[in-house]
Amino acid sequence: MRCSPQFRRQATAVSLFCLGLFLGASGARAADKVTIAMVWTGDPEAGGIYQAQATGLYKKNGLDVTVMKGGPQVNGAQLLVAGAVDFHVSGNGFSDLNYASSGAPGIAIMATMQKDPQVLLAHPDSGIENFADIKGHPVLMSKASSTTWWRLLEVKFGFTDQQIRPFTGSYAPFIVDDAAVTQDYITDEPFYVMQAGATFTPKIFSLADNAGYVSYARILETTTAMVEKHPDVVQRFVDATIEGEYSYLYGDPTPGNVLIKKDDPELTDAMIAFSIDAIKENGIMDSGDSLKLGIGAMSDERWKALFDSAVAAGIYPASMDYKKAYTLRFVNKGVGLSMRK
Repeated sequence: MRCSPQFRRQATAVSLFCLGLFLGASGARAADKVTIAMVWTGDPEAGGIYQAQATGLYKKNGLDVTVMKGGPQVNGAQLLVAGAVDFHVSGNGFSDLNYASSGAPGIAIMATMQKDPQVLLAHPDSGIENFADIKGHPVLMSKASSTTWWRLLEVKFGFTDQQIRPFTGSYAPFIVDDAAVTQDYITDEPFYVMQAGATFTPKIFSLADNAGYVSYARILETTTAMVEKHPDVVQRFVDATIEGEYSYLYGDPTPGNVLIKKDDPELTDAMIAFSIDAIKENGIMDSGDSLKLGIGAMSDERWKALFDSAVAAGIYPASMDYKKAYTLRFVNKGVGLSMRK
């Protein structure tokens, strides 16, 4: 028996409708829920992650992301290796080399920053013209800095631990002492120093550009278990974050800034704009390998250079398998390059 065309069309419509109900009930894929712990409170240095969240890039990639702000009371690395969070943003490559050294399950999957924004500031009349001149001057720094990049500078420039002074978050000791040097980020200066009452413009010495410091910064980390068991989730998270970085740097950063200021209400639009300009002008996120391979790029050569310098400083034994600190599996694929303006 042949059915009329009208009947066949009605039957087809019913079949498609039923198929849609079936897929809606049992075949639709729920978004994968993940949590990322930030290294600090909201800031433009992490703008791409906030931008990806605010503009729906994570959602578009099938992810339901919770962003946990960091700070001095939050040990994100500890939360990561304990399995309390799925991703973590570290300060620099020493975090991941420490995982490899201790056997902890953390691993670097993306370098948000090609250059570490860490700088040392000096008074304009201090007589300091380069890194070598800093020898003998008191240097204000955090405890974490004194056990990482400072160790490399000791070997290269002859600095000593006797120069170290504690940095408590206040710039006052630096401002009142013409001989003093303080650590800072190039993305923060001069706002915070000027806000603290400085009447001078400090000299800026970049670890990356002036001291040969090769570490990546703001490194996206996960666990070896995530890499092994859920590589698709990791890849989607990395891709969406990369797109978020391009959108934040070269598009309209307003959506991300709304979330950033929610996490740190003290940030002003002027501060944020200064930081974004500094990131772009100094090639902090998009320079070197990222120009061809995309933001987030990493290389074996850069990791080996950092490891070799750390070995020379006595931080790690030369026999350590430093390649356990990172994987290139999820980056260097040119994701988001078309978004660069």
